[in-house]
Amino acid sequence: MASFVLLDLLSLKNVYQLCQWAAWLCALFVLFTATKLYLRRRELIAVFRHFPGPSRHWLYGNAHEFRQDGKDLDNVVEHSEKFSNAYPMWLGNFFASLIVYDPDYAKAILSRQDPKDNFAYYFITPWIGKGLLVLSGQKWFQHRRLLTPGFHYDVLKPYVKLMGDCTKVMLGKWERLVPENKPIELFHFVSLMTLDTIMKCAFSYQSDCQNNSENAYIKAVYELSYLVDHRFRCFPYHNDLIYYLSPHGLRFRRALKVAHQHTEKVIKQRKESLKYEKELEKIQQKRHLDFLDILLCAKDENGQGLSDEDLRAEVDTFMFEGHDTTASGISWILYCMAKYPEHQQKCREEIREVLGDRDTVEWEDLGKLTYTNLCIKESLRLYPPVPGVARQLAQPITFHDGRSLPKGAVVLLSFYAMNRSSRLWRDPEVFDPLRFSSENTTDRHSYAFLPFSAGPRNCIGQNFAMNEMKVAVALTLQRFDLTSDPQHEPLKVPQLVLRSINGVHINLKKI
Repeated sequence: MASFVLLDLLSLKNVYQLCQWAAWLCALFVLFTATKLYLRRRELIAVFRHFPGPSRHWLYGNAHEFRQDGKDLDNVVEHSEKFSNAYPMWLGNFFASLIVYDPDYAKAILSRQDPKDNFAYYFITPWIGKGLLVLSGQKWFQHRRLLTPGFHYDVLKPYVKLMGDCTKVMLGKWERLVPENKPIELFHFVSLMTLDTIMKCAFSYQSDCQNNSENAYIKAVYELSYLVDHRFRCFPYHNDLIYYLSPHGLRFRRALKVAHQHTEKVIKQRKESLKYEKELEKIQQKRHLDFLDILLCAKDENGQGLSDEDLRAEVDTFMFEGHDTTASGISWILYCMAKYPEHQQKCREEIREVLGDRDTVEWEDLGKLTYTNLCIKESLRLYPPVPGVARQLAQPITFHDGRSLPKGAVVLLSFYAMNRSSRLWRDPEVFDPLRFSSENTTDRHSYAFLPFSAGPRNCIGQNFAMNEMKVAVALTLQRFDLTSDPQHEPLKVPQLVLRSINGVHINLKKI
């Protein structure tokens, strides 16, 4: 009996010692983490000490300014007028980035090949993979070189007809809605149209998504865009374990599954048509390859093609960037046309002069739509589809005013704030397409207007996007008169692309 009591006492002693050790380890871990965070905070304060900025909350920094209430971007513009060139934005006490809106600063940053910011782009990587958007270094250079032939003008020329066909499907749906005398919400219709376009042009894939208003992929893209942006703004969600155990993490995984299934279906269908080497040789001998052909046939200097992982990443990247950003651009352009009827009428007169009685747009027509092109640029200035891009400095940088940042610092170039700066634009809130006419652009800084970014990492698909915007605007204004809906003024919000919380609404009248 005594031996059992002794064993129990020894066992209790061991448990007690284990608990003591566990408590000490927890205390050391907490102390180590606190010290690490303290040093991180001191480092960030030192990094941005030469950049004054708005006052910040003791706990969540400037995060309270990003509430998704339609005023997020206006807050950045307000600060840009107060603080010259750039200012630091704090999310909590342990993460900060430099918001840049000066063209000389932008030129210094974009002229280099710094990688995308690992923090912000980390949250989108599970969706689009490590494709051209997030790659860096030699692998980025290799992929860029392999994909560039897919955007040669000879490849883009036959796409114009497909863009017109997809636009006319959308306009046909709008014609059926006109008798209802209700404003329509643009973004959903335009997103389906741009997805249909990218499927047909880049992947030769007949999705029929415009006739399926409940398109699962479109819904998944909306959901993923919101959730990625929400995760960025919610500090606890920066931890992978917390996020993936949360309800938002569950929604993210569901939407991610839908998006990836859609991509895999597109790739699988094309691969099945290339089962035999002879078929592959025929594809390679075609005069013009589409984007997916180029991905499947691409070989590096060692004769190696893209891995399955790289292939899906590039398809996911282009499918997202090729339809969502363009949908944003077209929606805001049509909103501007509705809001400024005098410019809409000038564009319509030009379109009628160029197209005549045709209801189609040809490649040769695009260069003749001069005033329409000016209006598109002015719309992109006021409502840039991509409001900003982030970079993480691979090397230290010193700006023209002598201020500098060390290696590893994160910078966010705010194209939105730059486009609305009173230092760069006369009457920046006024819709004035003539500011882009040749006689008015000579004095403007070459980096003051960057709808497709700039430098070596500029948008590889910018010509594709501009062509699609011109086709969509031309065919829409040829068929409809657009008027604004003052009861539904859009509330701008950045969710990877520029969206509106309450949608983008206009009224339509058949011409």
